Amino acid sequence: MSEMPMLTTHEEVMFFDTDCAGVVHNLAYLRMIETCRTKLAGLLGMDLAGMAETRLFPVVVRTEIDYRRPAKLGDHLEIHGCLERVERARFWCAFEMKVKGSETVLVSCRQALAMVQMPSGRPQRLPADWKEKWQGE
Repeated sequence: MSEMPMLTTHEEVMFFDTDCAGVVHNLAYLRMIETCRTKLAGLLGMDLAGMAETRLFPVVVRTEIDYRRPAKLGDHLEIHGCLERVERARFWCAFEMKVKGSETVLVSCRQALAMVQMPSGRPQRLPADWKEKWQGE
């Protein structure tokens, strides 16, 4: 079993990420998580060019998110993402967001994804080697 893929992305909180109180809007957190998840997909063998060619895409089917502390305008954030679990037809990714240099978790998130073949929209099983590589059960 290989170590679960993980990576960290970085974001600076901009004006367009905040609401009138100067704190990050909930949709902005999801955009930042989307960036991390897209780059994590590349580590799993689903780079953008490959997905465009095969028309096989990971699609979010569930998001669980806890907003613990607000990020603020100008904060430099680290988004830590990892593959958490592999099932037969879906996989879970986990994310934590922190201000750079801090151990305080601002946001924690889990997302379940399924592979979908486009344009038919038909769900597909995960690649067989994923279970061997990362499930380890």
